[in-house]
Amino acid sequence: MKETEQLTRLQSSSLKVTPKRIEMFAFLAAEERYVSAKDVLDYMRSKHPTMSFDTVYRNLKSFAEEGLLEATELNGEKAFRVTCGSNHHHHHLICRGCGKTKLLELCPMRYVETLDPDFEVVDHKFEIYGYCKQCK
Repeated sequence: MKETEQLTRLQSSSLKVTPKRIEMFAFLAAEERYVSAKDVLDYMRSKHPTMSFDTVYRNLKSFAEEGLLEATELNGEKAFRVTCGSNHHHHHLICRGCGKTKLLELCPMRYVETLDPDFEVVDHKFEIYGYCKQCK
């Protein structure tokens, strides 16, 4: 994601745009994988040694609430990545080793919806976890 696009996405949110938020979002945008709050903290502490875990986590949660980040659970902890730029409905394959994701163009909901025609699906999230070629 380009730096100008990152800044535009932050500015269009309801969050106050601060230098540290810009830095944190830029780090996340440069990663093509899910990262843990600890990964973000390690990166931010390399530049801001007094930054707390609570500050990082609060910002990650705020970014996710604004739709700037997607969250999932990897190895028992929450992990985050910048929301896909794709405007069409899709899902992801997610590596449990490195957190890299791959776009999955199909959606299994067409089949699931036939199982109970009386159940109205209003939203869903479908992720497939495994190991990429490098992590096998």
